[in-house]
Amino acid sequence: MIHTEGTNVENYCFGSAKAIAHVISHEKLDTTMRNFLIGRVKSLKYALRGMFLLLKTEHAVISQFSIAMVFIVLGFYFEISRMEWIIQLLLMGLVLAVESLNTAIEKLCDYIHPDFHSRIGLIKDISAGAVSFAVIFTIIIAAIIYFPYIF
Repeated sequence: MIHTEGTNVENYCFGSAKAIAHVISHEKLDTTMRNFLIGRVKSLKYALRGMFLLLKTEHAVISQFSIAMVFIVLGFYFEISRMEWIIQLLLMGLVLAVESLNTAIEKLCDYIHPDFHSRIGLIKDISAGAVSFAVIFTIIIAAIIYFPYIF
């Protein structure tokens, strides 16, 4: 058993509401939890800032987001199934996430070595290739989803 300050942790986890209230009201845990929550809110703020920066400044992300919006409209128009929605949304998220990572890698490469360098070019090409994989398979799956609705 794990013991904390002479008290069995199991009692806190599975005990009465009174025991749980005691843990929550514990000053050190309260401060720790507050700091944890503040850290998560800050992380969310930075993540949302990054998303908006990508959507505002990166043409590839703007284009892919616009295409995703078109497919959302198509999904409503053709009344695709729940599973098709899940697949479509996962693929949209995948393409946008990979494109975002590609952008971050390119920015980092440009920061590290602003001038042309063949190795930096290779890194950028590989990163762009990852986006291409995601996009190609997304197009294939979108064709599989929408082909029966169109023809």
